[in-house]
Amino acid sequence: MQSIKSVMSTPAKLRWISALAAAGLREIEVGSFVPPKLLPQMADIREVVAYALSIPDLRVAVLAPNLRGSQSAFEAGVHKVTLPVSVTDEHALANVRKSTAQLIEEVRNIVALRDERFPGIEIEAGVSVAFGCTIAGTVTDDQTMRMCLAMAECGVDEIGLSDTSGYANPAQVRRLFRRLQSEVGEKAGGAHFHNTRGQGLANVVAALDAGVTTIDSSQAGLGGCPYAPGATGNIVTEDLAFLLEAMGYDTGVDIDSLIAARAILAQALPGEALYGHVQDAGLPKGFSYSDGRAPSAPQPEGCLLGAAQ
Repeated sequence: MQSIKSVMSTPAKLRWISALAAAGLREIEVGSFVPPKLLPQMADIREVVAYALSIPDLRVAVLAPNLRGSQSAFEAGVHKVTLPVSVTDEHALANVRKSTAQLIEEVRNIVALRDERFPGIEIEAGVSVAFGCTIAGTVTDDQTMRMCLAMAECGVDEIGLSDTSGYANPAQVRRLFRRLQSEVGEKAGGAHFHNTRGQGLANVVAALDAGVTTIDSSQAGLGGCPYAPGATGNIVTEDLAFLLEAMGYDTGVDIDSLIAARAILAQALPGEALYGHVQDAGLPKGFSYSDGRAPSAPQPEGCLLGAAQ
């Protein structure tokens, strides 16, 4: 939401979150604790969090860029806070107006606050521009690992790698996640891919090969980093769910219900581009879920009719 011009109404956000949860998603990052003056799209974050927490069996995650935002998130009772931590000074300064050294100190203070007053809330370090930076350029594996190790020393629960700028390729993804697992052990977390150069789902397969079990995505591919010039949205949740189920992974997600939830976005965000392929082509004839479920709705026998939409 923070990367598009339109401001989605609060009632529409609540309907959307309900629809995604009903489709089987069990963890949803519902917003960011950021100043409303900077990002009016997030002005209703407290109301959104309160509603999401009322949905049974849903883990409610949020993003917070600093100590103040993290404290607000902790006080709101979320289950998980993701801290965006850039590998390069250039991206860190553009994104949160702090150097990487200052970010490390901020994370240390956030973990200390959590440990003292809010035990039980999970903290994830989302290591941004881990595969390359639109502003600084090439990012080496050693640069990324230095930040990951610093996050482990700060005491975060989980360390994920984010392809904020869409630089990653499958070989690099496989290599970096294996090194992450080797160097930080059980703190090694999930993958966050953007589809800027069309490599998103290929990178997912590489992450799966490396043993990654958590993949970030966004419905209809909305998103992108405002401080990574040229970056497009995350990989599309609907396409990701199909990929995983087609490969035999049990996601627990109903793809037809996911596709139906897109209607909420189309109505609430008129004029915004919505991406993805499965919603146009439909599920393949004879498709069944990895747990043996049949699709919840009849599927078209051909896929070309939707191709021009």
